[in-house]
Amino acid sequence: MAIRIVIADDHKIVREGLRMFLNLDPDLEIVGESSTGLEAIELCRTLRPDVVLMDILMPEMDGISATMVIRREIPETEVLALTSVLDNGSVVGAIKAGAIGYLLKDADAEELCQAIHAAAAGQVQLSPKAAERLLNTVRMPVTGEALTGRENEVVRLIANGKSNKEIALILNISETTVKTHVSKILSKLNLSSRTQVALFAVQMGFVSGR
Repeated sequence: MAIRIVIADDHKIVREGLRMFLNLDPDLEIVGESSTGLEAIELCRTLRPDVVLMDILMPEMDGISATMVIRREIPETEVLALTSVLDNGSVVGAIKAGAIGYLLKDADAEELCQAIHAAAAGQVQLSPKAAERLLNTVRMPVTGEALTGRENEVVRLIANGKSNKEIALILNISETTVKTHVSKILSKLNLSSRTQVALFAVQMGFVSGR
């Protein structure tokens, strides 16, 4: 089944360019386009896409605010920020809003397609520059409740880019159990996304930095 995509960008030429080379991948299907954050939300409510390619700077509602609404209302839809903006506020804001990744528009077509496939599978996707900014600015709050040994294993696997399905296979547990572990991890660490979990793991020394 093809990965269903909504493109949210206020520049028509950008949307046309994305459509042109994403259509070359038979496993990707563009089901809608929007030029504002509000339009992106309405499209997601109607179409329930797998992935939204979200620009940050758009009229009416910016991409960060739109991401927050989409992730709250339609959690099965992953948001992948795709922007030319690389400032701390935008990168941190997008991730805190629930974006699973942050890519720059200078990414090549192959890199973007791979990132979309990975995002649809629940894998964190960050450009190296975005990851560096996040690691330098975000300090993950940790609650007093400790993670269990199994939860620590899940954290490490998330940080290594594994999807829930892959984690289930590696740990020999069901995908539903993995989702339960992820939910408990987010609650215990007071985090809102897998991306933040991955960054937490790097900061705590669970895995090497990117």
